[in-house]
Amino acid sequence: MNKAYMIMDTQFAFALFLAISLTHGVRSTVFTITNNCPFSIAPATLTGSGASVSTGFELAPHASNNINMPAPWSGRVWARFQCSNDGGRFSCKSGDCGSGQVECNGAGAIPPATLAEFTLSDASGKDFYDVSLVDGFNLPVSVVPQGGCPTTNCPVDINAQCPPELAVKDGSGGTIGCKSACLAFNKPEYCCTGDHSTPETCPPSNYSKLFKSLCPKAYSYAYDDRSSTFTCNTGPNYVITFCP
Repeated sequence: MNKAYMIMDTQFAFALFLAISLTHGVRSTVFTITNNCPFSIAPATLTGSGASVSTGFELAPHASNNINMPAPWSGRVWARFQCSNDGGRFSCKSGDCGSGQVECNGAGAIPPATLAEFTLSDASGKDFYDVSLVDGFNLPVSVVPQGGCPTTNCPVDINAQCPPELAVKDGSGGTIGCKSACLAFNKPEYCCTGDHSTPETCPPSNYSKLFKSLCPKAYSYAYDDRSSTFTCNTGPNYVITFCP
């Protein structure tokens, strides 16, 4: 999945949404978001195109919540953790969206954050989905379609093996996120920009290779499409599990 697809022009996205809706009809997909972590998390969503959905909520350990996704829809799901509501302002040390509330209200994750990305019912009626580490990692996650389609995941705690120069620490010295090389160093050879804006001029770096070795199904950098984008023809529901 091309990363630029997620930031398409708003008017074009809305026109595309209307065209697909008229052609294919609007179907409903259920995302079951499960917290298998031994601590509370606050999952969140960001809509790229399609109708707005719940943008954030809290989940206790081993709890689940369902979101009805009115396809066609594209966007991303991630989770925040080490959250507090000090002084009436909700914030999280990892994956925060900066809204000051449990709901992110159209704001995206402050990286690093592990992203589950979806395009539901595109122009051909297919679903596309991936797990992305392009913005770095904060929690393990799995995406399991309920209909026989391929699963994808990043089931390993990359924080435990994060190089020191990429690590994000909490106040007690624990690692709560692992930056991508692009985020950490902001250089074209890591961000695939400028003279390095093509697959030929932006090969995997040693940092993205580390991510790929730990999570082979996940996007490790911008041009990691071939082994990281998955397709489903049947319009299934999806179970998204953090700390699978």
